[in-house]
Amino acid sequence: MAPDVPALATRSATPLNRAAVVSAAVALADREGLAAVSMRHLAGELGVVPMALYKHVADKDDLVAAMVDLVVAGYAAPPPGLEWREGVRQRVLGARDALLEHPWLRQAIEAATQRTPSVLGHMDAVAGEFAAGGLSYDLVHHSMHALGHRIWGFSPEAFSSPPASGAPPAPAPPAEEQAAMMAAMAQRFPHISAIAVDTATRHPLGACDEQFEFEFTLDLLLEAFARLHSAGWSSR
Repeated sequence: MAPDVPALATRSATPLNRAAVVSAAVALADREGLAAVSMRHLAGELGVVPMALYKHVADKDDLVAAMVDLVVAGYAAPPPGLEWREGVRQRVLGARDALLEHPWLRQAIEAATQRTPSVLGHMDAVAGEFAAGGLSYDLVHHSMHALGHRIWGFSPEAFSSPPASGAPPAPAPPAEEQAAMMAAMAQRFPHISAIAVDTATRHPLGACDEQFEFEFTLDLLLEAFARLHSAGWSSR
């Protein structure tokens, strides 16, 4: 379960502090996106002048790092005693739950230049799940690299679709034109076209199921790590 973020601070009586500033920034990003989190806009939300924020955060980079830290600190921990693969799986999917609740989080993590205590804590907890299963720290190290951004609940894709702009979609071309385009694609790129046809048959409502794809790859990696562990793998 993704973390509960404290409610947006108001213009009323509560004194301003770092926690209130960061919580307000998270709430603002949840509503309007990370690009909306400027010192001026946030100050307006809190009913203070922008300079008042600098008593609590050094700059926007410090603010965004603190926002990430707040959300990551709330990642759900799996119950004790799980088999190591399930422990890793639950921690990674807990991170994904938070990412889905806070869509700006991916951009903030990708742009981050510092590892805060909560970020290091999550990395340590994931590594600890591997180690609890008896995996060598050599294999844990390489497994963490193989998981990559999946530790934070997402997997970067090359040439991914741009975010929705809110504009109405362009009208579909006539059926005859679509058929001609598909025929040309099939001739030039037969394997990609075959995948597209197969996917459309299996998923008539549209694109790939991102959650399924994420969990499929995660489970594949965990199975590979388990096999390497059983085989006594080492990097040297």
